Amino acid sequence: MITVTATDIQNNFGHYLQAVQDGDEIIILKNGKEAARLISYESSVSFLTDSLTGILKHDYDDKAIWAERIETHESTD
Repeated sequence: MITVTATDIQNNFGHYLQAVQDGDEIIILKNGKEAARLISYESSVSFLTDSLTGILKHDYDDKAIWAERIETHESTD
């Protein structure tokens, strides 16, 4: 992982784009705070797929989720 300032990324974009293509991850700072992450296209697809894996595999309990929603929104009369 490489951390750079927004100004540095602006001035050396080609260099950092090549680093991303080579597999690096770039964290871009703006005023000393993390503002963005630059990752390769392949990594972004993998990240999204991994985050949806539980949903896609139905790795959840429908009845438990439904019961929790009903309990949460039940009237307290």
